[in-house]
Amino acid sequence: MRTRSGVCYPRADVCVEMRTVVKTRDLAGDSMGCRKRRRLSSEIAGKRDLFDVLPDDIVVSIFSKLGSTARCPSDFINVLNTCKRFNSLALNSVVLSKASPEIFAVEARNWSESAHRFLKTCADVGNVEACYTLGMIRFYCLQNRGSGASLMAKAAINSHAPALYSLAVIQFNGSGGTKDDKDLRAGVALCSRAAFLGHIDALRELGHCLQDGYGVQQNIAEGRRFLVQANARELAAVLSSAEASNLNTHSWLTWNPYPIPQASHRQPALPGCPLLSDFGCNVPVPKAHTASRFLAEWFDARGGMPRAGLRLCSHVSCGRPETRKHEFRRCSVCGAVNYCSRACQALDWKLRHKAECAPVERWLVEEADGGDGNDAIDGNDDVIAGS
Repeated sequence: MRTRSGVCYPRADVCVEMRTVVKTRDLAGDSMGCRKRRRLSSEIAGKRDLFDVLPDDIVVSIFSKLGSTARCPSDFINVLNTCKRFNSLALNSVVLSKASPEIFAVEARNWSESAHRFLKTCADVGNVEACYTLGMIRFYCLQNRGSGASLMAKAAINSHAPALYSLAVIQFNGSGGTKDDKDLRAGVALCSRAAFLGHIDALRELGHCLQDGYGVQQNIAEGRRFLVQANARELAAVLSSAEASNLNTHSWLTWNPYPIPQASHRQPALPGCPLLSDFGCNVPVPKAHTASRFLAEWFDARGGMPRAGLRLCSHVSCGRPETRKHEFRRCSVCGAVNYCSRACQALDWKLRHKAECAPVERWLVEEADGGDGNDAIDGNDDVIAGS
């Protein structure tokens, strides 16, 4: 058959031959003379997951972001249980070094050797939160004092403020040793470093040390400045958290010069407490650190007593236990509560103890007879002021 331009159509047998040649070249991998686009997307979607074509470094970067922003352990554990490749990449050292402290928020009743190994793996790759959390667990719960202190020191070297403050409390109390192992100056130095990094409890502790002349030359005005700075930082943190959560702060940011009575000794009955005494404000109870929550759960499951004759810090958000008898100081008025630090005493006083504290005759007689606590150090007895 001829067209108007005089070109003839090929015969049917020629068309079949050409299609055969083109198909043969396509199967052989020769793209010469073949312009047909290969439909690989349908083949990939039908035979393997699309994540398989992503390079490992991109997946590791995604997991690093997920780990650093996770709000609970399940956010990370679900990734580990997805597939073998995800399990391997999620345990990459880069991912574990950036994991958030909430990933380590294992409940004390679920503590196991595998949880211990996971925390140690994270600590070995340089995760400071894992170093601090595992250090606190080993020092106070597992009674491995040397290893626990070393892990907290590793975090403190990397300017981890909670680790610096915890080491300061250990130095103030001589925890893990005898009464003669207290080093007040070392405690003040560590506390100063943590306060410089903005740690609120460290600011309070340093303020009380300066006011009382405890381990440092007394300076009441400077101590008062640190206490006000701690209150200001706490208020700023609460307002920032409320703004991020779109909460109405008018209900609790009100003047209230009197504390809210609490029904329970270990757990607050109401969601707010007047911690900002200098401003007369009621603020929600700050969320305790993962390590502190673990300590509180660990010892609550054991009847609230580390060992016979030892006590827990009476501040509900602390969780620290005594490592020897009469290590913590008791309230000078009632003698019914004891605290690991002045910061815990100040917070618990505003939280609940101010409404409960009352002189007890037995305690007054015990004090008159000499008591059974620590001797005076730098003019400070084993009791702590009740106001």
